[in-house]
Amino acid sequence: MPKRLTLSVLLIILLAACAPSTATPIVGGGTSTPTSPVVATDTPFGRQHIEPIPVHVGYGGQGTFFEIYFTDPANPASKQQTGGVEQALIASVDAARLSVDVAIYSLSLRELGNALLRARDRGVAVRVVMESDNRERSLPQTLIEAGLPILGDRREGLMHDKFVVIDRSEVWTGSLNFTNDGAYNDNNNLIHIRSVKVAEKYLTEFEEMYTDDLFGPDSLAATPNPSVTVDGLQVETYFSPDDGVAARILELLQGAQESIYFLAYSFTSDDIAQVMRDKHSEGLTVAGVMDSSQVDSNQGTEYDLFLQSGLDVRRDGNKGLMHHKIIIIDRSIVITGSYNFTGSAEDRNDENAVIFFSPDIAEWFLTEFERVFDAAPEAE
Repeated sequence: MPKRLTLSVLLIILLAACAPSTATPIVGGGTSTPTSPVVATDTPFGRQHIEPIPVHVGYGGQGTFFEIYFTDPANPASKQQTGGVEQALIASVDAARLSVDVAIYSLSLRELGNALLRARDRGVAVRVVMESDNRERSLPQTLIEAGLPILGDRREGLMHDKFVVIDRSEVWTGSLNFTNDGAYNDNNNLIHIRSVKVAEKYLTEFEEMYTDDLFGPDSLAATPNPSVTVDGLQVETYFSPDDGVAARILELLQGAQESIYFLAYSFTSDDIAQVMRDKHSEGLTVAGVMDSSQVDSNQGTEYDLFLQSGLDVRRDGNKGLMHHKIIIIDRSIVITGSYNFTGSAEDRNDENAVIFFSPDIAEWFLTEFERVFDAAPEAE
């Protein structure tokens, strides 16, 4: 090989080795495959085109296997308490052919109760697990008197789950309690996932409570395949107190490289809060909104420590509850579900958490974060 050509080849190799790596931009910033060690290199973030869904009171979007809904308590029509996000769930119950399994902390939406009775009357197997204290209220008692089986947890810890499994192939979950306040006065999210793999995990948890009568610390660590891929998106599902939800949240937070945004109804977890403060000290953007009533009533709230550390954290501006339990990491990872960021959620209550690895889903949750954040007054 001529010397001039040899030098040219060497120069090309050196330039290639020194050149900065490039990555495809994602929605809202960052890269499509962050270098965070918490996501396997062979599991890149999938992409989803999400179409808006018209909702009379609220808003939502749909992808290939999911829908995402958010309540809108600031909407003047919310006072009518009709046409909210729960209508999509009711329609799904009305379409059920085999089974409807409900694990819910509180239930007072009469239209939903009527849908459960309609499903039972057309031969669908309908089963319900509830927090015992709320089982004694008006609508659950009406359903019980109509012959609907509703099992209470009968213990001091909370049956705080919020999910429905329909026909063993689709799941509804999120922060929404099935109540009028939850659907119309509080900030909440409701997620519909159409996946047999995901439904299998929720059904396993339901059977543990309803059939085996195991709640809280008595639960078994038996959730199958906590991580699955659906239409190219990684989806993880965890249940407390048996699956180590806090450990997974900490792992994901520790891998954050750009930003952490959170909406928290109740936040008393020192470990989770400390990682957020550490990431803020490292220069990441960390901001959040917490429910004002919980800031005032919680023993060990993290709100004051966040402020002292310089985080942009605010009390919510909603007259109802800011009931979300959301963490958004690097504009690409979304954690949500019934799981509050508290010791009780980790150690005592029955809770569920779902994690999406998707910049497109994250963008929808960021829109909700910005809406709630902008409505919250700045901390004094």
